[in-house]
Amino acid sequence: MPIALPRDVTATESADGLVLLDQRNGMYWLLNGTGATTLRLILDGYSPAATAARLARDFPDASERITADVQSLLAALREAGLLEDA
Repeated sequence: MPIALPRDVTATESADGLVLLDQRNGMYWLLNGTGATTLRLILDGYSPAATAARLARDFPDASERITADVQSLLAALREAGLLEDA
């Protein structure tokens, strides 16, 4: 299922990754480079499994935990109201 940012959430590139601003409450989150890459892949339509596989190619030393890390990031962003089903 496609995932998107809610209408009131904006994403802006930063030197360290990606900043998400929730305009509903003024809160913002900073994703590091890996988190930003993960979110970009998800927003581009990659499934969580395909995203994890792509990251595992770039970070083979972390391949055992990448799937769990992708799921954890998505769960945290959903819980914060920063992602929704498109």
